[in-house]
Amino acid sequence: MKFLCLFNFAPNAFDGVTPQEMRRLDDATIEHDHKLRRSGHLLLASPLEDVATERVIDRRRHLKVAQTDGPFAEAKEVIGGVVLIEAKDMDEALALFADDPIAAYCRIQIRPLKEDHRHSETGESRPEFRRP
Repeated sequence: MKFLCLFNFAPNAFDGVTPQEMRRLDDATIEHDHKLRRSGHLLLASPLEDVATERVIDRRRHLKVAQTDGPFAEAKEVIGGVVLIEAKDMDEALALFADDPIAAYCRIQIRPLKEDHRHSETGESRPEFRRP
């Protein structure tokens, strides 16, 4: 099964973290990603650019797409990174992040991808994920 893992950070998640501590944390998270890759679980891992670079495609109305700057003011957390993994089940997926050093600073949301989502008329499935 494939799982999308979203790393949600509060606005003050890194308050009090020194630049040296941040570099060590970055290095530790890269090492954790390599550990997941060596074990055959990691498909993709990437932090996201600053939230100020975000754009939101809002609900399509009257065949027009509305684009707004993000994030919304109501948002208490922002997604700071994404990881796509393969695991046999949710228990294994959860266990893969038990020692992730970034978990001390964020909330990790893990959600399975739909395995077989086909077009209702043609029966054609979505394009498969291409491994690096």
